[in-house]
Amino acid sequence: MALPDQFSDPRALTLFGLLAVSTAVWLTLGLRARARTRRDPTASPLERVWHPQESVQLTPAEEHAFGQVVSRLSFGSPGRLR
Repeated sequence: MALPDQFSDPRALTLFGLLAVSTAVWLTLGLRARARTRRDPTASPLERVWHPQESVQLTPAEEHAFGQVVSRLSFGSPGRLR
């Protein structure tokens, strides 16, 4: 059986082939991820992200400098930074 002229073009065959392969990969990865989440119900994202600065004590000068930066970035009048 011969293909019509439009579909016998190598570019069209390559396009359809890439579309078929990418769809198969997308479906496979999606199904594997769904199966993984069903298999391990205890796996959950981190409740809270740890920041390294939390374990380091700041000096009073550092705390003051941080407060200065935060006060400049906080909103003064509605919608405008100070």
